[in-house]
Amino acid sequence: MQLQPVATTTIRLQNTESAKQGPHPNPERKPVLMACEKETAVVLREIGQKVTPQRTLILCAVRHAGAHVSASRIIEDVRAAYPFIDASTVYRTLASAGDLGLVSETDMGTGESAYEWIGKDRHHHLICRDCGGVGSLDNSYLDSLATVLYDELGFQADLGHFAIFGTCRQCGETRR
Repeated sequence: MQLQPVATTTIRLQNTESAKQGPHPNPERKPVLMACEKETAVVLREIGQKVTPQRTLILCAVRHAGAHVSASRIIEDVRAAYPFIDASTVYRTLASAGDLGLVSETDMGTGESAYEWIGKDRHHHLICRDCGGVGSLDNSYLDSLATVLYDELGFQADLGHFAIFGTCRQCGETRR
C-alpha cells in the first residue's frame, strides 16, 4: 500500500473555477451551488432530523470535501454561501452529525480535529509519522478486535473511526 499526503481540498466547485490550483478551491469565496443538497436532506429526513438551510450547507461542505476537513475550513466554505452562519452552529451541527453516525471526527495528528462524511463507508486511517502519508484501513480489520474484546472482556468497543499512527512500508524500507 502506498500512502498519499493528506489532501486539503474543500468543496468541489460545479464550474470551471474548480480547475484552479491553490490552497483553496474557491479563492474568491463565491457562493457555490452544492449538488448534494437533496441527498443530504433525504439522509437527514430518513434519520428523523429537521432539515435546515444551515445544517444542509454544513453537511454538504463536509461531503464535498472528499477528505478530512477542519471545522475552520468548513466555516470558511459555508460563509461563502451564507455569511451569517455562526461558528457555534457549525460545531453543534458537526457534533450532532457525529452522534448520528453521518460524520466522523478524527485526530489526524495536526492538532485540530478533522471531519469526514462517513455515510456507509466505514473505514479507519493509517498515518505515516515520517512522510505524512495517509492510507485507509477497512473496518473489517477491526471487526475481530471488537469481537475478542466483547467475548473475553465483556467490553463493547466503539471502533467507529480513528487514525493509527506508525511508519508506512516505503519509509520503513528507506530506513533499512
